[in-house]
Amino acid sequence: MPDLLIELFSEEIPARMQARAREDLRRLVTDGLVAAGLTYAHAKAFSTPRRLALAIEGLAASSPTLREERKGPRSDAPEAAIEGFLRSTGLTRDQLELRDAGKGQVFFATITKPGRQAADIVAEVLEATVRDFPWPKSMRWGAGSLRWVRPLHSILCILTTEAGAEVVPLEIDGIRAGNTTRGHRFMAPDAFTVSSFEDYAGKLKRAKVILDHEEREAHIHADATNAAFAAGLRLVEDKALLAEVAGLVECPVVLTGAIGEEFLGLPPEVLQTSMREHQKFFSLRNPGTGRIEGFVTVANRETADHGATIVAGNLKVLSARLSDAKFFWENDLRTVKAVGLEGMAEGLKNVTFHNKLGSQADRVKRIEALAREIAPMVGARPDLAAEAARIVKADLQSAMVGEFPELQGIMGRYYAEAAGHDDGVPEACEMHYKPLGPSDEVPKHPISVAVALADKIDMLIGFWDIEEKPTGSKDPFALRRAALGVIRLMLGNGLRFSLINSFKEPIRSRIRATSDSAHMYEEFDAGLDEAFELPVGTDIEKALRSSRPDWAEDQPARLVPKRIAKGHALAHDLLAFFHDRLKVHLRDEGIRHDVIDACLAMPANDDLTLLVKRAEALAAFLKTDDGENLLQGFKRANNILTQAEEKDGVEYSFGADAKFAEAPEETALFEALDRAEAAISPAIEAEDFAAAMGAMAALRAPIDAFFEAVQVNTENEIVRRNRLNLLSRIRSICLSVADLTRVEG
Repeated sequence: MPDLLIELFSEEIPARMQARAREDLRRLVTDGLVAAGLTYAHAKAFSTPRRLALAIEGLAASSPTLREERKGPRSDAPEAAIEGFLRSTGLTRDQLELRDAGKGQVFFATITKPGRQAADIVAEVLEATVRDFPWPKSMRWGAGSLRWVRPLHSILCILTTEAGAEVVPLEIDGIRAGNTTRGHRFMAPDAFTVSSFEDYAGKLKRAKVILDHEEREAHIHADATNAAFAAGLRLVEDKALLAEVAGLVECPVVLTGAIGEEFLGLPPEVLQTSMREHQKFFSLRNPGTGRIEGFVTVANRETADHGATIVAGNLKVLSARLSDAKFFWENDLRTVKAVGLEGMAEGLKNVTFHNKLGSQADRVKRIEALAREIAPMVGARPDLAAEAARIVKADLQSAMVGEFPELQGIMGRYYAEAAGHDDGVPEACEMHYKPLGPSDEVPKHPISVAVALADKIDMLIGFWDIEEKPTGSKDPFALRRAALGVIRLMLGNGLRFSLINSFKEPIRSRIRATSDSAHMYEEFDAGLDEAFELPVGTDIEKALRSSRPDWAEDQPARLVPKRIAKGHALAHDLLAFFHDRLKVHLRDEGIRHDVIDACLAMPANDDLTLLVKRAEALAAFLKTDDGENLLQGFKRANNILTQAEEKDGVEYSFGADAKFAEAPEETALFEALDRAEAAISPAIEAEDFAAAMGAMAALRAPIDAFFEAVQVNTENEIVRRNRLNLLSRIRSICLSVADLTRVEG
């Protein structure tokens, strides 16, 4: 079986596109080969700044011969039908076969598709791949029609067997495939021939090219770590930068330099961000002082002076960049000391957050009000939470964040400290954006938690109110991330409060802001409080009007129930969105969707910590034999009971009496249910769901024994009703823990 080697050699491929390009090349080529009938054993793609390569081992030498049998028209069918069948098969009449088919003779055609050589198939597949390659951006050059990310110079495409290497005959827009490539642009630019992948990789390495991106990353990381250690410093890990730099060089040469003394007073995040964003430098931290004191740059060539000239040139550029950063930092500190962070935040009045949601200053006021409401629920002082909320967005007006937006929050902490804020307020400036992703840290300080929750809940309610919800894969305002952030804040801190009640104040302020009925605010507030106590599905307008008939006489008041109903619907729709995000979060934690649904159906499902505690206990219970068998017993009892209730038109929910028990298994079940009720009720009150599940597990054996020994639908009507009411007790006890009807068997 031959091995296939492909290399597409071009001008520099942007580093950010290389990972996707490797996967696309592997997928498109292997899918095309398989579709054409060729099998293979293994495939791996590679990339450097100037080449994409694919090595396929164990490729079939040819595609198999295929035979297809088709049934045609009957022998006495119209001539046109027979001719059409012949055209579709490409055969002549004498190549058809007549067979008996029960109701006369029928024409059958046997079509043979001979196999093709691998080289022919590879040529077709590779040309289609190159012409249709899904680059995010591509270009044309010269007079040809071919598009590639950068001008394509050559194509290497060979099939290697024990007999040697064979060049696949292929030409695309004047570029003829061959068996040659080139090494490093500067240190080994001459062309050389290759005969196999091993030969190719070995000769590239000798030509100063490390083909494998993972090997380049490991090489850079090892050399940078060693160089930092030699200088008494420690490399600041940055996986994203490491992957990017590995995509910029074919022959990585690690060089180090020291940051000028005049810049060491800058915050380490400023130094790190400036070097990473502007020059792709790795930062070196002094483990003793915590300061960033050096850098690592990765050159793409070896030099006679061991990189001294490269480092000197980079230092000139770095000094200019850091001088700008120092100016921004000092200018911002002067502003903070002159007017304070609240003074800096005054400029937010002129920054639009959203044309339907006002300015950033308007948003800060809403966050402040909500942070005051949330603070007692998370153990924070309301005045400190409000103080933090007033300044957490102030750094958006700073020159530093204007230059480096990714430093928002971080710079806010530094400026808050410089302005004299303390007691967790500076930390809130940095942490209120978090968590930004599933692996990001969750704020723990109560002030940070209060402001972070207020920030995210305000954003969600605002965009829900103006009907800017996520749709499909589109989420331009990152509302899914905000909801997951609220979920992780609540779960990570074990917070216990009603999520839907936390929506009430921001919804109240949103509706008040659009109301012209100021004299009705007191009535409106009371009506909103009343509405939030009503369940989903209630006709809110009707309920409010029936309790306040005088509203119909006041023209402005006639609009109040409608606005309250809108707020109620908004809150419950947003809660449903949180439940959807929680399902995704818990599925990632290994909890099945039906288990989550069973717990969502229970009361207090807007207390997310309680909800997750119940779901975890139920998931663990159902993984046991007792749990699985009890579930089957519950479903059996529920099915029998449901069918009887539908048939009889009554609800069997009370009156089961042990004196009507006939079998010992029936009596034993009565006793087991009494014990279970006595144990489950206090366990649920104490929110000890594991204990409640354990008490419920004790029902498994008596329920199994009951169904084996007793016929529920007996002819004795009194005994039948009693047994159905007994099944109702089983259902009630099990449903008190979770809605097991939603759990899949």
